[in-house]
Amino acid sequence: MKKIKRPQKNWKKFWKLGMEEFNTQYFDVNQNGDLVVKEGYYQYNIMDIVKKYGTVTRVFFPFILENRVRDLIELFNAYIKILNYRGKFYYHYVMKSNQNRDFVLAAIAEGAHIEVSSANELFLVKRMLEQDKFNRKIRITCNGPKTEQYIGLIEELREKGLIVIPIIENGEELNRLKKFKGEVGIRVNLDLKVDAHWDKKYNHFGFAEEELIKISKIRNLSMLHYHISTQNEKIEGFIKPLKRAIALYAILKQHNPNLDTINFGGGMAVPYEKRKKLFSTKNLVLQMIKTAKRESNKLGVRHPNLVCEWGSYFTAPSQITIFKILAEKNIFKKPDTKWYFIDGSFIAHLTDTWSPVHHKWHFVTANHLNTRRLQKVWFAGSTCDSDDRYTASGAYVLLPKFTEDVPDLYLVVFDTGSYQDTFQNSHCLLSKPAMVICQNGEVKLSRKRQTPEEIGKLFGWNGDHK
Repeated sequence: MKKIKRPQKNWKKFWKLGMEEFNTQYFDVNQNGDLVVKEGYYQYNIMDIVKKYGTVTRVFFPFILENRVRDLIELFNAYIKILNYRGKFYYHYVMKSNQNRDFVLAAIAEGAHIEVSSANELFLVKRMLEQDKFNRKIRITCNGPKTEQYIGLIEELREKGLIVIPIIENGEELNRLKKFKGEVGIRVNLDLKVDAHWDKKYNHFGFAEEELIKISKIRNLSMLHYHISTQNEKIEGFIKPLKRAIALYAILKQHNPNLDTINFGGGMAVPYEKRKKLFSTKNLVLQMIKTAKRESNKLGVRHPNLVCEWGSYFTAPSQITIFKILAEKNIFKKPDTKWYFIDGSFIAHLTDTWSPVHHKWHFVTANHLNTRRLQKVWFAGSTCDSDDRYTASGAYVLLPKFTEDVPDLYLVVFDTGSYQDTFQNSHCLLSKPAMVICQNGEVKLSRKRQTPEEIGKLFGWNGDHK
């Protein structure tokens, strides 16, 4: 039986906290063994949040998202200047990654533009416009299939003076948007694959390269858009598609002189498991600017503006989710490992664990992080479903052990700010978590935990039926 590696004195290092390469640089362990989050000289004790707001609770740190947005924009702009690149850079916040108001406004505050994927997301942009929440120079890219409602909103916001760029996905949209007076983009399904977590043999988005070349001239075309996979963990997975896109950009530009932008979409990886270091963002940005300049010069075309639509890279690390560990239970035929039961659900609250994505997570506890008594565990959720569990792909998660000195444990899951809020469901009628925001030294409740009455109403139990 493999022996558990025990921590010595550096609890922070043992739990992989305070490490920028793992997106945990703001997290630490205090003298009492509690998990704390540092914002400059401000400090948030996660156990204080648990005591005040209970569990299940999501905790959002806007400053983490803001810092990441600001750092990326400054990084691209710095290399553009250093390398004498003649295009501009625009970051577009990906609404589908997290549509919560506090996330969206935090990104916009640091210079982010916006990307939407549906009419309802664009409606939120309209609402922000009506509330005067952003500068009218903001740019909006519109991805996804376009319903008449969606196109109607695009046209309405264009008439109100916003730069709204619909990305054409198919022939129907190409015909429908021929009379659109503003800029348009078009999406290409590049004929190449990269080594990434979630690649597709068949892609239903955009046009094949050959189709675009045959179409040739597209009215008001300003942007060529592509997207390669998800969780792309190698720099080459960004460089190869960029080279291919610039070659196509040069061909299309012959008949579309206003084409001046390449949108390289998302795909940036997040180190969810904290087991291995990824490439540095600094090196990736440097290589992308170098590549764009070299390939453009080789083909004799204007350096394109570059648009980035990374989502999880910004939103995931800025939120944690807290559960209470309710009980432990022996595992038959696995005596060295125990079940830890939580008061939430992997199906309802961390749906990516259970979905085809099969997310792996980094876990610590909010308390007792300075104990040397550890236990190999698997997790069981609170729904009556055999799939509501986390078994670390047959390995284990190492956490503090239940003892007389450790009677209460609270589980913290990192990197839950991306998609988990929108993917969550009501399996077994579990309540949606509370949402707490930590910013500028203050902790405030943004959204209450869903009550039985509120969740009942979703299923027709309004309390007035006889």
